[in-house]
Amino acid sequence: MAEESSEIVFFDVETTIPTRAGQGYALLEFGAILVCPMRMVELRSYSTLIRPADLSLITPLSVRCNGITKDAVVPAPSFTDVADHVYDLLHGRIWAGHNILRFDCPRIREAFSEINRPAPEPKGAMDTLQLLTQKFGRRAGDMKMATLASYFGLGKQTHRSLDDVRMNLEVLKYCATVLFLESTLPDILAENDGVSPNASTRRRTNGKNSAKQIGKDEIIQSPSDKFTCPSTSSPSPLKIEFSSTLSLSSVDMHVARTVGEANVSVEPNAASVGPFDLGGMRAGMDEPLPEDSMEEEKAAIPSQESSTSVGDGCLNNFNDFLEPDGASIPSISVTLAPFYPGTQRIQILHQNFPLQLKCASLKVRFGISTKFVDHSGRPRLSFVVDASPNLCNILEGADRLAQKLSSDSGSSSEWHHVVARKQGFFNSPTVRLHLPTLADGEINRWTTEIYQKESSTTHKLVFSRFDVAELNSLFTPGHTVDAYFSLVAYDFQQNAGIRLVAKKLIVHPRS
Repeated sequence: MAEESSEIVFFDVETTIPTRAGQGYALLEFGAILVCPMRMVELRSYSTLIRPADLSLITPLSVRCNGITKDAVVPAPSFTDVADHVYDLLHGRIWAGHNILRFDCPRIREAFSEINRPAPEPKGAMDTLQLLTQKFGRRAGDMKMATLASYFGLGKQTHRSLDDVRMNLEVLKYCATVLFLESTLPDILAENDGVSPNASTRRRTNGKNSAKQIGKDEIIQSPSDKFTCPSTSSPSPLKIEFSSTLSLSSVDMHVARTVGEANVSVEPNAASVGPFDLGGMRAGMDEPLPEDSMEEEKAAIPSQESSTSVGDGCLNNFNDFLEPDGASIPSISVTLAPFYPGTQRIQILHQNFPLQLKCASLKVRFGISTKFVDHSGRPRLSFVVDASPNLCNILEGADRLAQKLSSDSGSSSEWHHVVARKQGFFNSPTVRLHLPTLADGEINRWTTEIYQKESSTTHKLVFSRFDVAELNSLFTPGHTVDAYFSLVAYDFQQNAGIRLVAKKLIVHPRS
């Protein structure tokens, strides 16, 4: 088992492409490089093709995506054969990659689950899609790896694991260099370029993906091999030396840190933070997905002042939650509040207090969903309920104000409305309630308080295993719930909107 290390492991997987509903992914290739965080140079590499248990999953669509054919993987090892090496490379290290939070991390977890082995856990996570979208996104189009490579003239993306992670590292270096130069010589660069480094103009490139097949590139070293940062004479295409204040190894990368810890800024005045402030990069390394916002987790844990108690079978309501009828659109306001260094988040207020709502007897339309994931691929929980006209009125009023502020503040993200009105079902609107979770060892523990109503009594449910199956029986279509939730705005990876975060749920008996 690998010991925890501050080294960064950039990794990428290539998979089959599902062609029907319910079909999963099968790993076809794994590639990784270990990077010294002080010098941003490659120390060691590993890649291997992987033979899936079912070769029929390799369809023409899959081959067009990455060029990996059935014939190529027939002599390759199975995932069971390489699982030890993959585990030793990943476990206890800082994970990095492009869109790994949404794709690669879940695939790694699934692969280990299929062979009944515990998955590796990261010491920290850095999704360069998220990070570079925040820091560089206004000039580089859709921020796909192929687009970024075209922007910097690095060639075409091959969609092969080892090539892609090496390209990922070079793109990160180039972006860091440009941002460093812009923060150092802003006036000169703006004069030469005709565009301010902080301008909101989006430049799009026409980089096209390439899926040509290349030969198997496998560099295998023993997991027990020792390695150190190379000497100053070691070549590097674009070597960036970070001072101690910018060193990635000096960053606290603990995955389970709170928002309060993330708000510790390198620059105390967030308004003065430049485009190359590493405080923002620090927060970006394991900044959660919007579905997994630590702000939501914090919001989901009731304070002592507004705690819920059960006495004589009665539930004391939170005093600071409003029923939709008790809220008014003229009293709703939105403002920008500091989130983490160099960034702000929209805050939704009602009469200058955070807007929080309570709704009785919401009917469940769709049960528990686990399609959203956190920094390491763990599922996050949500379910869909029907929304009353009064609730829709308040939520859509807040939604309009928040969307306008988002646009006025320069965000180019696509706005997703909090109330869903599907085509053909416009008069049957729905909203999604999110149950934030916290990792507790191998267990994902939801922080929403859940109560069950039985005739004249209401009691708090105690979960021993925190198994999603326990929730599936509670939140099935047709059930009704009383919900207490906060409104949390997000803007992440070119997607923005308002999320409803459940603090407390009361499940009614099935009628």
